[in-house]
Amino acid sequence: MKLDNNFKERKSLGQDVFDYLKKSIIDQSIEPGARLVESKISDMLGISRTPLREALHKLEREDWIEKIPSGGFQVVTLTKDDIEQTFGIRSVLEAYAARLAAENHETLDLIPLEKKIMEFKICLEKKDHDKLQKINTQFHDLLYALSKSPKLIKMINQLRAQISRFRQMILKQSEYAHKSNEDHIKMLEAIKNRDGDAVEKLVKAHIIKGKIAVLTQLKQEEEKKKSA
Repeated sequence: MKLDNNFKERKSLGQDVFDYLKKSIIDQSIEPGARLVESKISDMLGISRTPLREALHKLEREDWIEKIPSGGFQVVTLTKDDIEQTFGIRSVLEAYAARLAAENHETLDLIPLEKKIMEFKICLEKKDHDKLQKINTQFHDLLYALSKSPKLIKMINQLRAQISRFRQMILKQSEYAHKSNEDHIKMLEAIKNRDGDAVEKLVKAHIIKGKIAVLTQLKQEEEKKKSA
């Protein structure tokens, strides 16, 4: 983990520590299965144990970390079931949001989506993979917003952190990143044509590709550990 700011100067310290640790788990600066040692983290961040424990208990409640028998916590390791469930829920919610977007959008609403597709393409050409996740997330957020369904958007956003964790994993794969942008272009075209059936199918297929990419990477990591 890298220390990027002086935590002593912040308000709502427990929340700041929570955000920092969660981001580190998402981008895998703290790897799945890693043990979190209170004394080391508090020394590194220059904070007391109280806000750290507050952050750790919140991470546990949100299933980012789990208690271990020997004491303390470790980062939850993604399982096949976790991945299957998360992507299954995503496929239902996001495909419905895309259908509503096709039905409810105004023509000018699509301009920001077109810009995000272009930004993503430029980053791919420059091999600037660090920005891909942010642009990808912005594209999907803009798409959901076009559904004009606050309840649906709220349900999707409840999965935001888990989805970010998966995107971080799969957009590092160059082949998947290129296919992802191609899928976005097709989605946008279907939305322009107000073809709800087509965009719904495209989004479901897109999410299945992501699931396969995550499962493939998980399997590769497991094989590396076995051979190490």
